Amino acid sequence: MKQLTIQSSQRSYPIVMEAGLRFHVKKWLKKEYSSILVITDDKIADKYLQDVVSSLEGQHVYSYIVPAGEASKNMDQYYKLQTKAIESGLDRKSLIIALGGGVIGDLGGFVAATFMRGIDYIQMPTTILAHDSSVGGKVAINHESGKNLIGCFYPPAAVLYDTETLASLPYREIRSGYAEILKEGFISDIHLTEELLSLSLQQVTTAQLENHLEAGIKVKAAIVEDDERESGVRKYLNLGHTLGHALEARLGYGTVTHGEAVANGMLFALHVSEDMSGEELPFHELHHWMKINEYPVIDIEEKRIAELVKSMKADKKSVSGHIQMVLLNQVGEPTVANLHDSSVEAYIRTYIERMNKL
Repeated sequence: MKQLTIQSSQRSYPIVMEAGLRFHVKKWLKKEYSSILVITDDKIADKYLQDVVSSLEGQHVYSYIVPAGEASKNMDQYYKLQTKAIESGLDRKSLIIALGGGVIGDLGGFVAATFMRGIDYIQMPTTILAHDSSVGGKVAINHESGKNLIGCFYPPAAVLYDTETLASLPYREIRSGYAEILKEGFISDIHLTEELLSLSLQQVTTAQLENHLEAGIKVKAAIVEDDERESGVRKYLNLGHTLGHALEARLGYGTVTHGEAVANGMLFALHVSEDMSGEELPFHELHHWMKINEYPVIDIEEKRIAELVKSMKADKKSVSGHIQMVLLNQVGEPTVANLHDSSVEAYIRTYIERMNKL
């Protein structure tokens, strides 16, 4: 078992990584709860829902299943879950368990944050990608104008990571999750970055995966403890997300995975970073890594540039009408730049030209 503790302004909470943890969830409940609502999706329910419910023997347990995918992070599903909580008789001493990937964690956490002005919730991530989203207390749903525009900061009571659930992940989900681990490498550690960029994800062992997850969680944990509300260094965790979120919104949520979009966003961020810093960064290494690991390298059409810039400007990280991007002076040395629309448009055009030559 591996365990870390996160200190937040509202509470401290454990992050626990252990194989088979879903069979003894009750062990990690630090108080008595009047009732428990387990939220999951239709892909995870058949695999793990009954294990979690059975582990809560003696509790008043309810469950709700939403359709799998980013499209479920919407106001309609949020309202249905609030209705389920009310109809099930949940009160201020109840608990929500979010069992699934980042979508379920964000959605379930936002329901918990706003039901009766806030009740406890536990994150039970079942994907690699969720190692990032389950830590730090950012919960949200999407708006058609942008990703995660409706949400808040609300830390969980615990993050319980059953590593056995990763064994059933399809390759696309492994690929998606590793983009976020690589992001954590880029902003913190040249050695982790070099190790990840040498990986063939089809051949990653269980031991390697667990070590990489632990490394990524430690990076995230250190940053969110230092900057819980994203007023400073926590912004660095958005490397690749400015264009990544815009691609998700413009292509349609679920068309590409979050990690696939972030990988493309990081490639663009390295392109911009090289121009602004004057330093050579692993742009070509990242592009090669994406190709050998079968990430979709998204072609940006000239006619879509204005739409992408509009989405980037609508992103919640924008400041005073400027597009805010996380860039690298070098690997392990992130910085934040506020860019005018015209600058971003110019960078997208030079990025398109560069990609066409590869």
